[in-house]
Amino acid sequence: MSIHQITHTLGEFLAAQPGVPNPGVGEAPPGAAKLLKILGWAAWVVFLCCVGGILIVSGKMAISHKRGMGGGEEASNLMWPLIAAIVGASASGIIGTILAVQG
Repeated sequence: MSIHQITHTLGEFLAAQPGVPNPGVGEAPPGAAKLLKILGWAAWVVFLCCVGGILIVSGKMAISHKRGMGGGEEASNLMWPLIAAIVGASASGIIGTILAVQG
């Protein structure tokens, strides 16, 4: 049996199956508002840490440049707070989209 025959047979089988039932919109469980409040606080803490990390690394770069070392090592360390900020911003955007669709 060739792959074409297998995929054709599988496609016919799946097409003959009844549709997927709609689970509905649903509702938030009790206490969801408190959880969202805690998640909001956590997001602020994450971004505060990211901004603090960027300021610390920037200060180290300035000191290194003043001493004549160029600041190359600190420039590579700047990557980590920036990545953390991108991940945090992406997570908040995804969660915000999900909550907007449900609400």
